[in-house]
Amino acid sequence: MTATDKSPLTKGYQPVTWNFKLLANDMLGGFGGMGEGMSVQIAPDGRRIIWLAHESAPKNFTAVDVSDPRKPKVVCQTDLPHANMRSNSLETCGNLMAVAYQTSKKDLQPAGFELFDISKPENPKSISLFDCSGPHSRGVHQLWFCDGEYVHCASGSRDFVPTNPGDDQFYRCVDVRNPSKPVEVGCWWMPGTRQGDNVMPPSRHPIDKGFRAHNTNVYPQRPDRCYLAYIDGGMFVLDISDKTNPKKVSQWTNSPPYSGFMHTVVPLFDRGLMLVTDESTENNCKDWPKLIWVLDAREETNLVPISTCPLPDHTIYAQAGRFGAHNIHENVPLPTAWKSDQIVLGTFFNGGLRAYDIANPYQPKEVGIFMPPAPPGAPTGTIQINDVFVDERAIVYAVDRHIGGLYTLEMDF
Repeated sequence: MTATDKSPLTKGYQPVTWNFKLLANDMLGGFGGMGEGMSVQIAPDGRRIIWLAHESAPKNFTAVDVSDPRKPKVVCQTDLPHANMRSNSLETCGNLMAVAYQTSKKDLQPAGFELFDISKPENPKSISLFDCSGPHSRGVHQLWFCDGEYVHCASGSRDFVPTNPGDDQFYRCVDVRNPSKPVEVGCWWMPGTRQGDNVMPPSRHPIDKGFRAHNTNVYPQRPDRCYLAYIDGGMFVLDISDKTNPKKVSQWTNSPPYSGFMHTVVPLFDRGLMLVTDESTENNCKDWPKLIWVLDAREETNLVPISTCPLPDHTIYAQAGRFGAHNIHENVPLPTAWKSDQIVLGTFFNGGLRAYDIANPYQPKEVGIFMPPAPPGAPTGTIQINDVFVDERAIVYAVDRHIGGLYTLEMDF
């Protein structure tokens, strides 16, 4: 029996691995429900700290010393102001960290993002809060902060009234060069999603997750472009050469016939390719399939899908929890991040962490699996691997969405 044949509901606590070696697992003090914010800092004293966002209250973020990835050590864990919010996303740049705050209902506070001085990891100091609260806003779901100058985020605002309540988050660019006084520079939303647009609102998908922004990636190879995933709206390439006036360059969507929730866009510049993920958001494969797509992006105004990363028969994974694509390692443009345009690492909830060789982009090949059984007390009875980050040492970090905390791994491919 091969690794791909094993059920994610296998009893016991020995992980299924192929070309990954488990170094350590830290349950993070019993608060191991992790979101999709992972960033590695080299602290002023030389320690390597990974900062982790939590999936939900009561915790805000956790800092773990991973200087020795075999012996992770929690050095800081903070609480949210109240239970009706989450800090699902964060990024660090040097000794500055941005943390996204999204509330469970509209018109609650704090909603936006907070900047912290993390020069002393045991004692992060708040610098400022960029307020995005309002009667139609839940704040910031995701943010991108890699250059020390601008936070690109998926956010609501006080003056944005969506045509549909589910379309409440859009692209915003915020200047944080003076971190004590963040200032919005520009914004963009999918036409038809704001009241007053002279465009008809988009038709809803059968599984309606909203036409709203998710990932907002910007890379130094093309600082004039934002690679914007827009959930049920597909993805957009934006021209942000004038940050005060972002403009659409192109759009690609697979839905319909697929079921929406486009999550992440990662361009592979030297190869003229683009990786796009859809997130599985329904238990028991009700929204199957959710895939990692490979696009030919040589002509950015005409993006063409050429393959998907292969997955096993989904039927055994439909027994409990989510199964399908979510996050991939995003080649974050920081010195502490590993970069590759040949290997793709992605998270698949109860399908664990999987790696693909895309040397031939028309025929991606699976080259690695890490699929731990459910941690004790897992509510779905399965692992739910939620996010992945690889540092420049090629150490892999993966987190569980519900309770399992942080896994540190080596890869052998």
